[in-house]
Amino acid sequence: MYLADSRSTKPAVAPDTRPGRRPAVPGTVLALGAVSLITDISSEMVTAVLPLYVVAALGLSPLGFGLLDGINNGVGALVRLAGGHLADRGGQRHKVVAGVGYGLSALCKPLMPLAHGLPTISAVLAADRTGKGLRTAPRDAMISLSTRPEHRGRAFGVHRAMDTTGALLGPLVAFAVLRATVDGYDAVFAVSGCFAALGVLVLVLFVPGRTGSPATSPTSPAVPAESAAAPSPPRPALRDSIALLRRPGLRRLTLCAALLGLTTVSDSFLYLLLQRELRLPAHLFPLLPLGTAAVFLLLAVPLGALADRIGRRRLFLAGHGVLLLGYGLVLSPLRGAPVVVAVLLLHGTFYAATDGVLAAATAAAVPPEHQGAGQALVGTGQALARFLCSLAFGAAWSLWGGRNALTVTTAALAVSAVVASIVLRTTDEQQPATPTPTPTPTPTPPPAAHPDDPHHAQ
Repeated sequence: MYLADSRSTKPAVAPDTRPGRRPAVPGTVLALGAVSLITDISSEMVTAVLPLYVVAALGLSPLGFGLLDGINNGVGALVRLAGGHLADRGGQRHKVVAGVGYGLSALCKPLMPLAHGLPTISAVLAADRTGKGLRTAPRDAMISLSTRPEHRGRAFGVHRAMDTTGALLGPLVAFAVLRATVDGYDAVFAVSGCFAALGVLVLVLFVPGRTGSPATSPTSPAVPAESAAAPSPPRPALRDSIALLRRPGLRRLTLCAALLGLTTVSDSFLYLLLQRELRLPAHLFPLLPLGTAAVFLLLAVPLGALADRIGRRRLFLAGHGVLLLGYGLVLSPLRGAPVVVAVLLLHGTFYAATDGVLAAATAAAVPPEHQGAGQALVGTGQALARFLCSLAFGAAWSLWGGRNALTVTTAALAVSAVVASIVLRTTDEQQPATPTPTPTPTPTPPPAAHPDDPHHAQ
């Protein structure tokens, strides 16, 4: 199925809309999900062992790890705008730009064993995150353009579920490699590089090079020949991409994503807190992300479909409320395995309610020709905010201790959630309305509708 889809150079055919039939998730989404699954096995293998590798093996302080974790979250944001803009300028170059990003990350994995100090490991991580920054916006743009607007929450949920399957398998593979080899860390990095190379191969072979733009509603009429023959719109300039922030809906969404990102503790710091509070053995540390990944996997699709019905911004805010409960549970006097399970359950629910949901909300706020840049703008704001949060949390941990740092962050997250709910309340998206019958065309063809139809704007 994927091979047939990847060889076609025609736009994607509109899903079957006969009564009783539900549109299937496009093959492009499934193929990209397979690429993300394999690539995430590679990435999460490194992520699972990186905290202990730099703190225990390299002897870095929490502040030094905060710098590395900030690089892991923030450096990609510096090139994410470039990746989205380059993909939009090419019209159908989303796959090319994404492939460059995946390839760069694959090249960095074998270099990890050679990095034994803060400068060298920072450089390798920066290159790896540069690749991630290049590929993220074009990948999400391909998902948006190949899916009908009313089903984007579900499509992103399916993609994130497949991506999270890789996140679930990555720590398991890292755990097995650590137990089975003598030079455990070097072996983990080598196996991770093999998975990354496989992901690039799947992208080249199975992801179509051209992405169709589906109709805005299941009952939309066929595109007239005159419209199909119309010249393509001019390539967007960089200033056009930045000017997207003039759109009130996108500007508020970017602002709130950044504000909440400033008060979101990175996964690595949260797992370090849990490991130290419960005094878990070092070889069990790579298993902690499995709880988050398992919950994310189970809830990504149903919560994505729920977002399509109740509103993506509402669910995005609710997800941060769930994260707030998780932080409160870590700070509570309760201890034991049930507390760890509950925190990981809340953590995974947070990701299922925010990750793909934010991308779907962004897709509805920008026109098709600016999908890459729109995704990059929101993602950049969030990533830069999390970069600053990692730096600040690492410094606060070194000065005040982990629990006190988390207490301050929890209070700040509560305030940020209230502010974000007020800002987004004025631009809450409207659900897709039932399309009205198309009027009888006149001899003079009407002008082509602007791709950013306000009927479908969030």
